[in-house]
Amino acid sequence: MFDSPPVWMWLVGFILVLGPLVTVHELGHYLIGRWFGVKADAFSIGFGKELAGWTDKRGTRWKLSVLPLGGYVQFKGDMNPASIPDSEALAAMPESERDGSFQLAKLWKRALIVFAGPATNLLVTLAIFSAFNLAYGKLEASTVVGRFAEVSAARDAGLATGDRIIAIDGKRMTGFEDISQQVVMFPGKSVKITVERDDRDLTIPVKLTDSREKDRFGNVSRVGRLGIYAAAPDIVRVGPIEAVGLAVDQSTELVHMMVTGIGQIITGDRSVKELGGPIKIAKYSGEQLSLGPLAFVNFAALISLNLAFINLLPIPGLDGGHLAFYAAEGVRRKPIGPRGQEWALRTGMAMVLMLMLFVTVNDIVSLPIFGG
Repeated sequence: MFDSPPVWMWLVGFILVLGPLVTVHELGHYLIGRWFGVKADAFSIGFGKELAGWTDKRGTRWKLSVLPLGGYVQFKGDMNPASIPDSEALAAMPESERDGSFQLAKLWKRALIVFAGPATNLLVTLAIFSAFNLAYGKLEASTVVGRFAEVSAARDAGLATGDRIIAIDGKRMTGFEDISQQVVMFPGKSVKITVERDDRDLTIPVKLTDSREKDRFGNVSRVGRLGIYAAAPDIVRVGPIEAVGLAVDQSTELVHMMVTGIGQIITGDRSVKELGGPIKIAKYSGEQLSLGPLAFVNFAALISLNLAFINLLPIPGLDGGHLAFYAAEGVRRKPIGPRGQEWALRTGMAMVLMLMLFVTVNDIVSLPIFGG
């Protein structure tokens, strides 16, 4: 097992991961806004007090702020960085100054400006995964059981080497990676595995092993295991189009795992201790940085996908919350009232801040100095 890297590497890794990803996210908002003629009053990396900055010829204040936990673009007509509309200022704004106001832009333009941030993070993930697929190809392994692990729920349930797994809980398995996807996120779950043996189909009930596994840095993950290995996989080269298609599939499966994990935490199947915040991101960033550039870039792709996913959740204050307001506006043919929007956004931001506080405390308690 490797020793955990020093704290300074955590900080460097955190800055190298979050800084560029937040910047491209906010650039997505800014560039689409600028394309549509919406004026940006401020572009900030970080929150709170400004540390350094400058104002460009368009009047946008570009700045670096003290809390490096995100960023924002404050458009003309916004009361604050959360894009709460300043109704009084808008009402008092002369007709000659209304041009370039975000809140007065057409609904579809506002929606695209908001969506552009998460979309940019998603594009970063797809670009990294596609590049890896193009450079290294893809692994192809059949669903035939090659051998068993020392502890094997599958062997104990009656599976044998040479069995071809064709379905798990009725879902068809076309490659060994499909088996992993149906197993890893469900520790302790009872499943029905259909195998092909001697030209016959058999359905065998198996209770997945509830395994707690440590990586080389001592981080513990709770995963489900069948305890089987495939035969030696083949490495198949792919072209650019297939590389992108694989990247889409990989990203989709990761999002599915995120949704599954959140659902398990809500239902109590997983502990809330598995939630991570900025300290845990910094820790993992430093660990991946210590493994080299390829591991670090792959980790950055995962964090970028997480940023896109989280920001698209329909929580007021996040991009997904704004998109939910715009969807309601499209259905109602009029926007939700300023007071309703303001209260919803303030409540949403309070929820986000409480969650951040909770996961930060969770991170601190999980550190080795506290026996985590």
